[in-house]
Amino acid sequence: MAESSTSNKIFAVSWDEIQRDCRALAWRLQELGPFASLVVVTRGGLVPAAIVSRVLNIRYIDTVCLESYAADRAQSGVETIKGIDHDGEGMLILDDLVDTGETAKVIRQMLPKAHFATVYAKPKGKPLVDTFITEVSQDTWIHFPWEEDTKFW
Repeated sequence: MAESSTSNKIFAVSWDEIQRDCRALAWRLQELGPFASLVVVTRGGLVPAAIVSRVLNIRYIDTVCLESYAADRAQSGVETIKGIDHDGEGMLILDDLVDTGETAKVIRQMLPKAHFATVYAKPKGKPLVDTFITEVSQDTWIHFPWEEDTKFW
């Protein structure tokens, strides 16, 4: 999950909301496809990818594994744990959100011809993605239902 350490607002997303938003994203992407494969940004993009890949009937799924946040929400440099050696032609990249854009920049360099989609986008990162569903303010921390520290249910 790509979040900003300066977040002071909480946006709690329920399972129903993530399902709805991912389906809306998939429907928007359906008009832009077809895509030959899906590249998921782990770990945040895994749950959205399950929904989007099913709606778009994409069966070839790969991952890009990056790390940019510590447990205390502090952003550090982006470390590539697993990349992909491809130009991205015909690929769809999917992540849960784009925050500052630091992770997105690394992915864009890795797969420059891919279509990049996120469910949520913050203003600093928004120019780096091609498609998203919901914009949230830069100072908002998004709590996803799959996060172990989620206490709002």
